Amino acid sequence: MRPEPLDKRCSTHFKKPAGQNRKRLHFKLSMNGAHILRKYEPAEWGGTETAVKRLLNGLGNHGVQSTVWCPAGKHTPAFDPIADSGHKVRRFHAFLPVSGISAAQRMQLVALGGNLMSFELLWRLWREPKLDFIHSHALNRLAGIGLLVARLRRIPFVVTVHGGAFDLPEKTRATLVEPLKGGWEWGKVFGWLLQSRSILKNADAVLTCNPREAELLCSHYPRQRIVVQPHSVPTSVYERDHRVAARAAFPQIVGREVLLSVARIDPAKNQDWLLQQLPALKRRFPNVLLVMAGANTHAEYWAGLQATIARLGLSDHVHHVGGLPPGSDELVGLFQEAKVLVLPSTNETFGLVILEAWAAGTAAISSRTSGAASLVRHRENGWLFDIDNEAQFFAAAEEALAQPETTRAFADAGRQLAKKEFDAVVLAKRVKELYQSLSAEKRHR
Repeated sequence: MRPEPLDKRCSTHFKKPAGQNRKRLHFKLSMNGAHILRKYEPAEWGGTETAVKRLLNGLGNHGVQSTVWCPAGKHTPAFDPIADSGHKVRRFHAFLPVSGISAAQRMQLVALGGNLMSFELLWRLWREPKLDFIHSHALNRLAGIGLLVARLRRIPFVVTVHGGAFDLPEKTRATLVEPLKGGWEWGKVFGWLLQSRSILKNADAVLTCNPREAELLCSHYPRQRIVVQPHSVPTSVYERDHRVAARAAFPQIVGREVLLSVARIDPAKNQDWLLQQLPALKRRFPNVLLVMAGANTHAEYWAGLQATIARLGLSDHVHHVGGLPPGSDELVGLFQEAKVLVLPSTNETFGLVILEAWAAGTAAISSRTSGAASLVRHRENGWLFDIDNEAQFFAAAEEALAQPETTRAFADAGRQLAKKEFDAVVLAKRVKELYQSLSAEKRHR
């Protein structure tokens, strides 16, 4: 699925540079690239990490060697999915240039939205040999470092907007800056020097998985190259039956009607809202079990969820399995065991777990975020509901649980769409072609 331009001035796909023929465009069969992540803690794995890993795997099929550059973690990870997939992971020292905040605030900033700075990354990227492009999956100062090095080395700089730049609810935006209250961000001078507020304007290309985000980017930067690049799913991994592994790991699911929530524990993922709906749902379906799979990245919010579970008497109807490695037998098996995936997020720029559910043969119920709405066609391959309309959610959940034939039909429609439009290798090929196009343009100029 190659997207059409959203605006005559703002192209959402790359064009062959003037004066370059096809042979000239594909000037290099293999490439070496640096991918910058703001945070990489395998124990706190989330959608961004999954999307990046699949992109790297897909690029590898097209001769692109990728190195992930990320800040040094809190401890040595017990597992490293990106390195285990054959990609290099290089860590650098980074710091949060903010004073006057508590340790808890600092931890929350680093976990979710902290604007980090690193002198080491600047120096090491500059000295890195055989570098054909820099691709940042972060914004702000780390992206500014990547842009500066790319300009000095005269190689393409690409940035992907993962969490939303303009298509972001005010409540979510406020949550990201909340930990800064009472502090002094003395690192703004670094941002000024690196032009970190102009990353989206000055990058050679901006990628986003969200068509609505692309429209907003085009309106702000009409001359910029905006590319709608959906996230992908390796459908073959999710087609193999792993239900036995899930039942062995989580015997609580055996014989239950499983509603599955796959998301990090965070206010933006809105698990508390889902818990509030569960008492009424279990009165209609006494055997229902909500399984929450996701790393705990917000201790205070998790404590509130536990209090809600106790207050509503839901201990026998909720099971938190924690974070699971992406594509693991246990996680894939949970998708396959679930009656339906439920995604009640207040903001979702894409909704990667919807693709994973579809690939596993499971239907999805999602709040009507811009990302989910670009994937789910209501009552054709799933259900959409407005987060402030509980009746819509109950209607979808009741249909999913009480009408298995309808649920299977929606799941089959989703699976066909995932296989046809969101294959990891096919989508990665488009990204490599973008890198090559940008490199050719720079040489031509």
